[in-house]
Amino acid sequence: MSTDFDAGQVNKFDAGAAMMSVEQALDLLAQRVVPQRRVEELPLAQCLGRVLAEDVVSPLNVPPHDNSAMDGYAFTAAHLPADGRLRRIGRSAAGHPFPGVVGPGECIRILTGAVVPASVDCVAMQEDCTVDGDFVIVGNRPQSGANCRKAGEDVAQGAVVLKSGTRLRPQEVGLAAAVGRARLAVHAPLRAAVFSTGDEINMPGTVLPPGGIYDSNRTTACGLLQSIGVQVTDLGILPDDRATIVAALDKAAADHDVILTSGGVSVGDEDHVKAAVESLGSLHFWRLAIKPGKPVALGDIRGATFIGLPGNPVAVMVVFLLLARPLLLRLMGAADTLPATIPVRADFSFRHKPGRREWLRARLVERDGQLWAEKFASESSGVLSSMVWADGLVAVPEECGDVAPGDVLQYLSFAEALR
Repeated sequence: MSTDFDAGQVNKFDAGAAMMSVEQALDLLAQRVVPQRRVEELPLAQCLGRVLAEDVVSPLNVPPHDNSAMDGYAFTAAHLPADGRLRRIGRSAAGHPFPGVVGPGECIRILTGAVVPASVDCVAMQEDCTVDGDFVIVGNRPQSGANCRKAGEDVAQGAVVLKSGTRLRPQEVGLAAAVGRARLAVHAPLRAAVFSTGDEINMPGTVLPPGGIYDSNRTTACGLLQSIGVQVTDLGILPDDRATIVAALDKAAADHDVILTSGGVSVGDEDHVKAAVESLGSLHFWRLAIKPGKPVALGDIRGATFIGLPGNPVAVMVVFLLLARPLLLRLMGAADTLPATIPVRADFSFRHKPGRREWLRARLVERDGQLWAEKFASESSGVLSSMVWADGLVAVPEECGDVAPGDVLQYLSFAEALR
């Protein structure tokens, strides 16, 4: 795995440095991030959520034979007599094909999914047929090919059905099974270490001392990582002590692919994470043209990728979804790393100064056949409850001025962003 964030093509975090868009940041990451190389072969039942490390080529047609799309009677359309009367000579059921030949004036009973014999070319629905002893009277004359599914209609033999880099959902795993694969080569999951720093941070369930707050960012970060299949080691809360932080980072880098923190990388007297990372590896600050979440720290500690998210809880989620998630998915070997957005209409007014893309917490309502985004009352990046109220984020573009009701904006649902 490689994450080369070195200078020359990145903007450092200082007062005079220009901000870059998320798109520019993602382009840099695409150029510089190489997926981790650990690959394992697993049974299909264990592959859900993993990233495929091979192309899956079908060794057979799916379905492997022509088959009936419904229950009915199979015969050759051109051989149907004028009175529609056919002699029934046998039966074809799924797994039990008819072994003989169906001649002119003959038909067989056929059930959904059963093999269509080579000697017939259509299936009449049973609703259009009347049974008279050993004879069947077809009411509506079907055309050749009616109600027949062709061999290879789903998948052709030799076709690449799943490409390397695909994140495996139930349908992909099912398709692998459909072409006969019992095992797949997948990338091993990333291993991430997460910790918080700060003498004011306390574990939930404890009594808060004066000036203390409960640690929510670490819990949120662990959940965000687990949502995309990362294996998480929770290192807890570290004190504001440089030696302790250096030791923890050094140990975590030895057996983790990623180290993720929130806050603690600025230049305050007790912000020891920045110096600790730099003492073990490299650290670079990017100023993103987004709000909330302008600063993000990216670096390397002896081969482990370091991600320093902002300290405010809303900014933690926004920067994770927009930047850290695509970075992590690329490290996991995934080809598709960007969540999709949809256009919606603003159901609010909003004052916006051009220059940064602002992500507003929103939820959707449907009215008159259109989707409208309602905005949370506060834009504070410290209000974590707003992310519970919201269903997603709506983007006010960098170049956009004030937003008026009815303006079209792009909406990113949490369901899409966390898939």
